Amino acid sequence: MTKVTIENVKAREVFDSRGNPTVEADVILSNGVLGRASVPSGKSTGDNEAVELRDGGDRLGGKGVLKAVNNVNTLINDKLKGADPFNQAHIDQMMIDLDGTPNKAKLGANAILGVSIATVRAAANAEGIPVYRYLGGVDLELPQTFHNVINGGEHADNGIDMQEFLITPIKRTTFRDGFEKIVNVYHQLKKNLEKEGYQTGLGDEGGFAPDLPSSEAAIDELNRAIKDAGYVPGEEIGIAFDAAASSFAQDDGSYLFEGKKRSAEEMGTYYEGLLDKYPAIVSMEDPFGENDWDNFAKFTQKNGNRVQIITDDNVCTNPALFRKAIKKGMANSFLIKLNQIGTVSETMEAIRVARKNGYTTMMSHRSGETEDSFLADFTVAMHAEQLKSGAPARGERLAKYNQLLRIEEELGKESNLAHFPNDVDFD
Repeated sequence: MTKVTIENVKAREVFDSRGNPTVEADVILSNGVLGRASVPSGKSTGDNEAVELRDGGDRLGGKGVLKAVNNVNTLINDKLKGADPFNQAHIDQMMIDLDGTPNKAKLGANAILGVSIATVRAAANAEGIPVYRYLGGVDLELPQTFHNVINGGEHADNGIDMQEFLITPIKRTTFRDGFEKIVNVYHQLKKNLEKEGYQTGLGDEGGFAPDLPSSEAAIDELNRAIKDAGYVPGEEIGIAFDAAASSFAQDDGSYLFEGKKRSAEEMGTYYEGLLDKYPAIVSMEDPFGENDWDNFAKFTQKNGNRVQIITDDNVCTNPALFRKAIKKGMANSFLIKLNQIGTVSETMEAIRVARKNGYTTMMSHRSGETEDSFLADFTVAMHAEQLKSGAPARGERLAKYNQLLRIEEELGKESNLAHFPNDVDFD
């Protein structure tokens, strides 16, 4: 049998859900099989993220990606021609070495990740199996999903400082059952907001962006919508939030939150008050800024036994930063974003580090998404217990959820569910 190799790698400039340019990459094998992938882009980004290469200048507001596209069509194509598409770690390492920088600044993480994911797709297609099966084998699990239904912060033009308010189906018999519960609450939330006189325009991730007076008011709205939809908050539907505190952290270590300058200790007291008042809150993300490691760790040590505390901006899907956070005792869960680190292999290593040290993981989309559904397959394959991919609205978000519905159907009786515990205990 003739050995299958990579024949050609090419890219083009396409557009994401915010109308900004992004990279789409094709990997074509010697047997004619194609793998294709498009790369998402974040708006609320951490300082430690791999570099998303943009063109600058006047064209498309400086956000063009023709430089990254050219790097795929020339340097990366020349390097990967003839390579084994079934050795993903080697493919990724060749691109990392070709780039030669610690943050993929030369070639662009958007160029490298597009090719990395497209290689996975090409290999899976060549084997004639789905991506989730190619990467995950036979023992697979559908994730607990978290849905951003009220947008604030960097994701919306309103007065809410926190970035995301999410709901999750704690009690569910199947993935579809849980998703339908979320859809019911989402529509009830819209009805409630309209009845109260709020605008129901959508933010970047498909959630509503009402001009509510405070973050607590957003949590109140979720509690009310859950009850009005016929569910019990905290028992059937849980609540979560992403504070994205880096967006309101100040240079002097304080936080400018809801019009008031607060110390880190005061922010901690505020969050504890939310947990006391709203027992339905099961998870919180980035309650402190990306450089505020000490206060993040103190808060975790005090409250980590009663709620999931996720770190994102501090660690940016970087295995080395994961190890630093673990050593410091910061958070008890890691957010996983492929484009923060820039290759499939490095993302898999980050997940291994988290799991080895008893941390949960939550796979995540980005606010600037594409119709690519790779994230759904990858989440199932990795047993990443949780996934957040926005509200049940907008095609680029539904692409992931609809793919999970298909996967559940394909797995049939083999389909297992990851369940977020009602009585959260992370000790």
